[in-house]
Amino acid sequence: MAITTFGPDTSDLTLRTGVTGRAARTGHRLTIGFTDWSATVDVDAPSQVAVRVAVGSLEVRGGEGGLTPMTAPERLVARANALKSLKADKYPEIVFSAQSATPDGDGYRFDGTLTIAGTSRDHSVRVVRDGDRAIGSSRIGHGDFGLKPYALMMGALKVADDVEVEWSLAL
Repeated sequence: MAITTFGPDTSDLTLRTGVTGRAARTGHRLTIGFTDWSATVDVDAPSQVAVRVAVGSLEVRGGEGGLTPMTAPERLVARANALKSLKADKYPEIVFSAQSATPDGDGYRFDGTLTIAGTSRDHSVRVVRDGDRAIGSSRIGHGDFGLKPYALMMGALKVADDVEVEWSLAL
């Protein structure tokens, strides 16, 4: 059994949010990263993939759009709101465990279980090789996991339900 582990020292795990509502143009589309996460793969049995993310390691790395550029204090407020939306105090980890791997074009499709805030759902991710990196992305809906996206002004400005998770792993 040859286990390979990936993490923030050599690889990236990024979440990107959108904004919606009547006042969407005033909000920032966030780029969020995590400083404590790991992905393990059994190279001999690639269907054995496990990803663990410490929700408390979430950091807002930037915000695009909005009426003004995002400031450092606004990043801190956005972080606090994201942690509250993810129920981080009660559910400190996000976990993905693959049960199968299937060749898919120039990459692999991993089917498994994603658990966020105590709710587990079937989820699939696709990974392709790009030079010396394995890259991919996946769309995840707040509502699929019983989460309520952050909202302001009675819903006139809110985080979009779907978020995009992207990864780039050093091979």
